[in-house]
Amino acid sequence: MSTVSAAADTAAATAGFDNGVPPFDADLLRRYDRPGPRYTSYPTAPQFSEAFGEVQFREAARAGNDDPIPRRLSLYAHIPFCFSPCFYCGCNRIITRDAGRGDAYLARLVREVAMVAPLFDRDRDVIQLHLGGGTPNFLGASQLGELMESFNRHFHFSTAKDRDFSIELDPRSVDANGIEALAYLGFNRASLGVQDFDPVVQQAVNRIQTVAETMAVVDACRKHGFRSVNIDLIYGLPGQAPDGFGRTLDTVLQVRPDRLAIYGYAHMPQLFRAQNRIDQAQLPSPEDKLALLQLAIDKLTDAGYRYIGMDHFALPGEELSIAQENGSLHRNFMGYTTHADSDLVGFGVSAISHIADTYSQNPRDLPGWDAAIDAGRLPVWRGLRLDADDILRADLIQQLMCQGRVDMLELEARHQIDFNAYFADDMARLLPLAADGLCTVSAGAIAVTSRGRLLLRIIAACFDRYLHASQDAPTRFSRAI
Repeated sequence: MSTVSAAADTAAATAGFDNGVPPFDADLLRRYDRPGPRYTSYPTAPQFSEAFGEVQFREAARAGNDDPIPRRLSLYAHIPFCFSPCFYCGCNRIITRDAGRGDAYLARLVREVAMVAPLFDRDRDVIQLHLGGGTPNFLGASQLGELMESFNRHFHFSTAKDRDFSIELDPRSVDANGIEALAYLGFNRASLGVQDFDPVVQQAVNRIQTVAETMAVVDACRKHGFRSVNIDLIYGLPGQAPDGFGRTLDTVLQVRPDRLAIYGYAHMPQLFRAQNRIDQAQLPSPEDKLALLQLAIDKLTDAGYRYIGMDHFALPGEELSIAQENGSLHRNFMGYTTHADSDLVGFGVSAISHIADTYSQNPRDLPGWDAAIDAGRLPVWRGLRLDADDILRADLIQQLMCQGRVDMLELEARHQIDFNAYFADDMARLLPLAADGLCTVSAGAIAVTSRGRLLLRIIAACFDRYLHASQDAPTRFSRAI
């Protein structure tokens, strides 16, 4: 190990993640390439139960209101519609060109907001709002205005400077006028889907998108005062090769987005029907896929981006980087966020809420969600109330995923346990990873090393009680790389 690497790992052991480049070890990544959760929650969604319903949701909201200092709120709305299918996509989406479906969906979404909002006291400021999908800008400016007016009428929007109102955008269906309208509605963050600019790859995944139209959206966001722009890319797509993907990376880096997400494509046509349209013979080999990942890491870190974790990169002065440095970074169903001190309330089909010590999810099918709204019921399909063990493990996994470090003594004091006795089986699973240099284990801390940063989920999985209780559970999740 080099002096630089040794120093970085020592820093990680005492203060969480270092700011350096995670070393790329293809053999190590290949060895640990196995299915596992991404830990946007713990317990993960497969553990949710239909025994948790509307009554439990109401109880959770009421309990949060009764806290001495009620938590602020994060709102999420799922807009499932897309104009055309992207063959790689595993999201919950509905393909249609019928704009009228947006009107019907919006009307029910507004009714859901009106039913849910009174459960939360008005002094619980909305510090974060996110529209995801699908394609949120399937809805036009007037429709999005109606949705935002409904949120604003029923909740109390924070006026804090760090308020985050974000939206996922398909650059193919929004222009500069649309961006200006979004800014007027209060949006200050945007996430743009790109995936790859290579024409061969775009043809293979049915997403034809020009550089010009994409960069015009980035420029418009900055012109109209958006605080942050994120761009999503995917490696491992059919027809992808280092030359073409390198050109995509270079093109994106020219506009210097504030954040980048570089996701690994997981080919699971048995779960996602659209992926059957992909020619498996065109997919990069495992070795070539690793080379694409290495290319992305090298180019982004050379350009000054900081690796946050789990495919995410940010500029050093960006709020994700600052939050990781000061220990306030959080991970939830919206990914990495800076607002750990908030309850998440989800709206729309498939949306997930995290309120107090509960998770809940709306129906994943549109007819099921429609029926609940039309009947005047809260559309809670399933959920989970966390027990003491869940809360403890969620705390530990959150620390690993966000800060790369677990302070055993603090965890013991917070949860009144003997760490080594409580986690004896889990630590037995962790020790081989420590022997491989993925983490260090001392008398008072577990720390992810620079070598282990690309395998965060594998380290966290050692502490997942549900994952190890069932041999079948891992098949539900995407692969490690």
